[in-house]
Amino acid sequence: MAQGVLASAEAAADTIKALEPVQSRPYRPILDGPIALQVDDLGVEYNLRFTKKTKLRTSFVNILHREKGERKFWALRNASFTVRKGESIGVIGPNGAGKSTLLLVLAGIITPSEGQVAVDGHISTLLSLAAGFDQELSGYDNIALAGALMGIPHETVVEITPEVVEFADIGAFIDAPLKTYSSGMRARLGFAIATAVDPDILLLDEVLQTGDEVFREKSRQRIISILNAAKAVVLVTHDMTWVTEFCTRAILIEDGRVTLDGSPEEVVQTHRDHSAARRAARREQIERMRRGELAINPGEARRMEDPDKKGKRGSGK
Repeated sequence: MAQGVLASAEAAADTIKALEPVQSRPYRPILDGPIALQVDDLGVEYNLRFTKKTKLRTSFVNILHREKGERKFWALRNASFTVRKGESIGVIGPNGAGKSTLLLVLAGIITPSEGQVAVDGHISTLLSLAAGFDQELSGYDNIALAGALMGIPHETVVEITPEVVEFADIGAFIDAPLKTYSSGMRARLGFAIATAVDPDILLLDEVLQTGDEVFREKSRQRIISILNAAKAVVLVTHDMTWVTEFCTRAILIEDGRVTLDGSPEEVVQTHRDHSAARRAARREQIERMRRGELAINPGEARRMEDPDKKGKRGSGK
């Protein structure tokens, strides 16, 4: 009896030790290492006349009446930076700043309107919990599907599948259709697939925000192991703690432009200062509007309540 209790205690201690936070990576800019990503004067312009909400009738009306005003906007403009192997780059900024647009370009999903991106190595991406998945297929089948979409040979997919299943740790749901999964379970499976293929460059967009603390810690440890293997990670996140503790550099994007590139602590503090200033300015505008000193439409007033509220400007996140 005593031996059984002792064994259980030792097993529990081993589990806790395995999940202890790994040592963070202090800011050490890599100035002369091999380049994984080179971004030069990147720009992405969207045409607002033809969005998914645009109806055919509306389009003809706009053309006939030659609607005045600019109907295009730059989600990203004049972005230039270098990501070297062994670096973990945290990309932060307010919603609508262009962070997700940047990752879409780096992943090769959309073509930039100007500038160029040079890539050295295999890119693995996890930009959405639904990307590359079929809701009707099981977890096992989605592993095979994701591997095929990523161009991974079938033999390699079969080889890494047990590792993916073990890391995702979703139990019997691995045999169930994806439509029965919670968002946390999708994040587990997607992250396990994206990191099991030994990528040279890993692109992540907010996916570490989902899931329980145990899985988030497993994900952090997996990313640290990728960095220690001299690979590169680019992560878009609103988790400032992650940026300061685990990123080697940070980039601040505001209004589609890179406004600061430097140490995580400096960039995070600047982002917080700018966010506070925007909120103060919005509050002042709302007060002026309520006093009748400023004319403004109701929709703009609602948006002013929280300038950093999610969904402020959908496509440019």
